[in-house]
Amino acid sequence: MYLTGSEQHALRGVFTLLAQDERNEREIRERLGWALLDLLHADQFASFVWNTESRSFGARVALNMDPANLDRYAQWHQHHDPITFVLQSHRRATRVTDVMPQRALMRTPFFTDFLSRDGLHWGMNLHAFEGERALGDLRIWRRKGRGDFGDHEKALLDLIEPAFAGALQRAQRAATAPALPAPRGGQEAAWALLSAREQEVARCVREGLTDKEIARRMAVGVPTVRTYLRRIFDKLGIERRSALAGWGTPAR
Repeated sequence: MYLTGSEQHALRGVFTLLAQDERNEREIRERLGWALLDLLHADQFASFVWNTESRSFGARVALNMDPANLDRYAQWHQHHDPITFVLQSHRRATRVTDVMPQRALMRTPFFTDFLSRDGLHWGMNLHAFEGERALGDLRIWRRKGRGDFGDHEKALLDLIEPAFAGALQRAQRAATAPALPAPRGGQEAAWALLSAREQEVARCVREGLTDKEIARRMAVGVPTVRTYLRRIFDKLGIERRSALAGWGTPAR
């Protein structure tokens, strides 16, 4: 498989992202989405997790799409979706045109009342599973003028799939792991429980930075900062930001 220099650079970034264990599964899907828009020359991205109990797609992440339109998808369109369940059954990168001719899709209410509202024309999906359990999906779309995805783009997405599935599995296991007992040895021992990124966030709080200022400094989103803060509070056994601000953190 031939890769251009820009593709090699983009894939290195993707695999670096997916190898990191400090991110929650929602952040993984969001940051991967931005990377895939660049790698696959796409315009819109969405990601959901299939819930077998409710028989619906939830845990939405979306880029360059109208939230109100996505709300309509959650309420109605996903239950009248002629393509996604077929794409899901393939369990590998699959173009929408591989499961339904484009002209046929364009005649459906799903296209005219949902996809076209956000300019979604050419699509490709990948649905990751652990056995029979759905981990999360990747839905990548292009506007009409871009042209359809090809075999090369499908191969790139399939190349990423094992690392994507592994990252989601680790993040989901970490989210359900029992809380650690309070460490012995005082604040120094408690501080050692924090990851490098969590320590960085804690230092920023001690400097008096807001969540937005921390996000800007660390080049992450505000929700990511707040996720780090929740983990820090849990690990240090505190409940308030003021308690963290007064925490006796070690010097760098």
